[in-house]
Amino acid sequence: MIKNKLNVLLFVILLAGCTSVAVTGRKQFMLIDKGQEASLGLQAYNEVLKTAKISNDAEKTQLVNKVGQRIAAVTGENFDWKFVLIDSNQVNAFCLPGGKVAVYTGILPYTQTEEGLAVVIAHEIAHALARHGAERMSQNQLLSTGLNITSLSLGQNANKDLIMAALGAGSSIGVTLPYSRKHEYEADKIGMIIMAMAGYNPQATPSFWQRMAQRGTSAPEFLSTHPSDSKRIQQIQANMAEALRYYKP
Repeated sequence: MIKNKLNVLLFVILLAGCTSVAVTGRKQFMLIDKGQEASLGLQAYNEVLKTAKISNDAEKTQLVNKVGQRIAAVTGENFDWKFVLIDSNQVNAFCLPGGKVAVYTGILPYTQTEEGLAVVIAHEIAHALARHGAERMSQNQLLSTGLNITSLSLGQNANKDLIMAALGAGSSIGVTLPYSRKHEYEADKIGMIIMAMAGYNPQATPSFWQRMAQRGTSAPEFLSTHPSDSKRIQQIQANMAEALRYYKP
């Protein structure tokens, strides 16, 4: 009897938490509303800025803002967009829910050009558009019965690092709790489409990831939730024709 009631309850939760990803239409499980998600994103962003060193390079900062705003304009999301360049050797970037984007100077040698930077920013914005962080947190909520991590403040929450990592801005981004392969492939596809809509050639995407692959730091795919460099580039090429349909130089 109790087992049947639990099964019914689980079915109701799963049914109520079903949404679709923008652009791809993939069904996803979601227990967190956009207001909660944006609030957590802002808190995580402020946490990052407490210790981050903001770049004083006016030219590079202006380029990050230019590319970011151009891509944000085609997303259809009325976020309170923020773009910041962080002076750090980390080869990294992220976009938090609500449109809080950070690019680390350590990734600029790999972006090389404005279109290369567009690849990175569009990919990170795609994670936010697809609500990957909230999806992962929803899955964690379902698995961790009784732990409602979205109702606690970051400042007093013992799970602060877990929350920030789930949103994509943890102190060990890509290590502590990286996005799944499914999310990475999806962000690659959505990113190419929105950069194309913004007037950036999506054909810059494979070359950027090839430069990243030359770093030689990728773990074997079976040890990582991220796709291997070769499989990622292969999937990017498979999605190129669709992305190019949105590109009007």
